[in-house]
Amino acid sequence: MASTEGLVPITRAFLASYYDKYPFPPLSGDVSRLSSDISSLIQLLTLQSPPSQGETSLIEEANRQPPHKIDENMWKNREQMEEILFLLQPSRWPLQLREPSTSEDAELSSILRHLKDNFDNALPAMISFQTKNSERIFSTVMTYMPQDFRGTLIRQQKERSERNKQAEVDALVSSGGSIRDTYALLWKQQMERRRQLAQLGSATGVYKTLVKYLVGVPQVLLDFIRQINDDDGPMEEQRERYGPPLYSLTKMVTTIRVFLTLLWERYDTFKLNRDQMNLLSEAAILYTSEFERFVTFISDVFANSPFFISADTAGILGSRENEEYKEIIVQAGRTYEVSLMVESENSYIAWDFSLMQGKISMDIGFSVEYISASGEKTLILPYRRYEADQGNFSTLMAGNYKLVWDNSYSTFFKKTLRYKVDCIPPVVEPSN
Repeated sequence: MASTEGLVPITRAFLASYYDKYPFPPLSGDVSRLSSDISSLIQLLTLQSPPSQGETSLIEEANRQPPHKIDENMWKNREQMEEILFLLQPSRWPLQLREPSTSEDAELSSILRHLKDNFDNALPAMISFQTKNSERIFSTVMTYMPQDFRGTLIRQQKERSERNKQAEVDALVSSGGSIRDTYALLWKQQMERRRQLAQLGSATGVYKTLVKYLVGVPQVLLDFIRQINDDDGPMEEQRERYGPPLYSLTKMVTTIRVFLTLLWERYDTFKLNRDQMNLLSEAAILYTSEFERFVTFISDVFANSPFFISADTAGILGSRENEEYKEIIVQAGRTYEVSLMVESENSYIAWDFSLMQGKISMDIGFSVEYISASGEKTLILPYRRYEADQGNFSTLMAGNYKLVWDNSYSTFFKKTLRYKVDCIPPVVEPSN
C-alpha cells in the first residue's frame, strides 16, 4: 500500500498549471473547412430526396453541440467510427460500387477501400486509449488501498461487474442490436462505473461499510475518487483545456457518417463528381489523422498527470482526523463487549484497536466468539492479550458474533480502548 501522507487530491488550480506544460497543437484549419463542405453535400443530398425520419434524426444529431464530457466524446467518436466502418464494408455499398461499370464508380470504390483502412487503424487506437486509461485509474486507486481483504473484495467485485457488463453487450449484439443500441448500452455501463467509483469514495452502495468504518483506507483516496468526475471539479479544467479540439473532431466524424448514410440511399440518382470524391477522401483522411494525433497526445497527458499533490502545493494545511473510532474506558476487573449480528455467511468481521498508553505499558485481553440461537458459544479467535491489534475473518454462518475485550485480570488499572469494528456483507452486483 503506497503512502498518502501529506498528500491531497489534485485541485483544479493545480491541473491548470500542469496543463500549461502540455498545450495541444491546434487542429488543422482544414478540419472546420472540410466539416462545412461535407455538411453542404448533406444539404444537396436532402434536396435530391427528402430525408426519412431516421435520416432526419441523424442530421439533427450532427447539428447538435457535442457532449461536454471528454469520455462521452470519446465514446461518441468510437461509435461513429464503427458506423462508418459498417458502411464502408463492400457488402454494404450500393450495387454500382460493388460491381463498378464506370471509371467514376471504380475510382470511388478504390477511395472507399483506402478510407476503410484508415478507420480500421484509428478505431483500435481509440479502444486502446480507453482501456489503458480505465486500467490506470483503477490500478492507481488500488495502489493506495490496504493490501488486504478489502482490496481483494473490490477487485472481485470489479471483475464480476465487468463480466456481467460484457455478457450484457454480447446478448444485445446476438439479439440483433444495432451499433447505436450497443453504444447506448456501453455509455450506460460507463456511467455505472462512474457511479460505483463515487460509491467507493463515499462508501455507499455495494461498497457500504467496506471502507468507511475500517482503518487503513486513506481519506485522501476517498476524496479523490469521490470528486474526480464532479461537474465543477478538477476534471472541468481538462474539459475546458482539451475539449474544444475533441468537440470539433466529434462533429467532423458525425458529419462524415451522416453523409455516407444519405449517399448510399441516393446513389442511384446522386453520383459524386471527382471533386466531391476528393473532398470525402480528404475529410476522412484528415479526421483519422487528427484523431489519432489527439489520442496520442491526451494519452501522454493523462499518463503523466498525478492524482495527488502535497498539501503545501495545494495550499491546504493539516490532515484530517479520523472520527470513526470510538473510545471506551474498560474498568479494572471488567470486560467490554461488542455484538455484531451477521445476516449472511461469507461476510467479513473486522476490527482495529489500540490502548491509550501512559508511562506504564498496558495490554488487554481480546477474543471473538460465535453465539448460536440456542445460546451455545463457539470460540472463533482464542483469547490473547494485546497492546493493539488489527484483523478480520470471513464468517462461515450467519448469527451473532461477539468481540470481547477483557480487563478482568487487572486489579488496579483501567484501560482506555480506542477501536473500530464492523461487519461487511458479501460484495454483490447491484440490481438495475
